[in-house]
Amino acid sequence: MSGFDERKDAFEKKFAHDEELRFKATARRNKLFGLWAAEQLGKSGTDADAYAKSVVLADFEEAGDADVLRKVQADLTAAGKTVDAMELADALNARMQQAVEEIQAGR
Repeated sequence: MSGFDERKDAFEKKFAHDEELRFKATARRNKLFGLWAAEQLGKSGTDADAYAKSVVLADFEEAGDADVLRKVQADLTAAGKTVDAMELADALNARMQQAVEEIQAGR
């Protein structure tokens, strides 16, 4: 195998690894965001876990974060909670940082 082929394989492996980490971090972020939203909705225990799973599943509706934000916004609004879009986006972004830190720590 030539040096070029070895570098190409190394880049492909790194890309695959990075994509796997990105997927795990996004799924964990969505779960943490779902747990945060569940708390806002007054849910706890298994109800909060079930709600967090529904938030994770909402992310498969379309590319990007809009589907997750839309679901949580609709659920909060239906429960009479007023949270603006910027606050939700900030909460989601904070959960991404937490998710990355947890993954890096091996949790």
